[in-house]
Amino acid sequence: MKFGVADYGMNVWYGGLYDIGARLEDLHALGFNGIERVEAMNAADALTKAALYRRLDMDFATCRGPNPAAGIEWTAGLGKEYVWLTPGDGSPEVDFNVYCRRSHDFAKACARAGIKAAIHNHLGSRIETQEELDAFLTECPEVGLLLDIGHLHAAKGGDVVGTIEKYHDRLVAVHFKDIYYTDRENPVWHKRLRFCELGGGNAGLDYNAAGKALKKHGFDKWAFIEHDTHLNDPLKDLKVSLDIMKAVLL
Repeated sequence: MKFGVADYGMNVWYGGLYDIGARLEDLHALGFNGIERVEAMNAADALTKAALYRRLDMDFATCRGPNPAAGIEWTAGLGKEYVWLTPGDGSPEVDFNVYCRRSHDFAKACARAGIKAAIHNHLGSRIETQEELDAFLTECPEVGLLLDIGHLHAAKGGDVVGTIEKYHDRLVAVHFKDIYYTDRENPVWHKRLRFCELGGGNAGLDYNAAGKALKKHGFDKWAFIEHDTHLNDPLKDLKVSLDIMKAVLL
């Protein structure tokens, strides 16, 4: 199993990413194995960054380019397993059948490249609730699951352990985080809560049970920490979560 960081929250804290080498060195020193996505502007940039990761004894799971076709091609060329499913507009207003039709085409392109398209469940997106996730995974059996336990727990009907039990053989990676409700009644999800370090939440997210379910099914892929919101030094938060995540999964 590899332990990584989905570093969106780090970019929010720092205002961006200014030096990927320095970030990799900092995370390596904490005990992480890599960052989820190589962000590349062109093919040469993807190769250069992949070489940097290798030189620093770090790894990555997928690659995102300036368009979906580039991300698929570069991820496959760099020998990785999956890309995030991005079949056009992913807002809740998109018709479900249209979203699935586009997802089939996206997944076919990935299959031709020898990789997997993976749905990332997310609040405020077309696939948010447990019902929507189940319906989508039934309609699109060729798509893998990049499970975010925080987003699912906070969604309507979210059942993290039940989802792992049902779809363990379709998991490509898992995002770990905790949830702190700041305004439970707010209809806007990102004003209702913030995602935080493991153990820092107040939403009753049982990440230990999630870890036990993953271990039960022999999960040995990427486990990523993702803190969308940091209130202090991200490296301190990430170290707290990494220690807990390793205790849960190893």
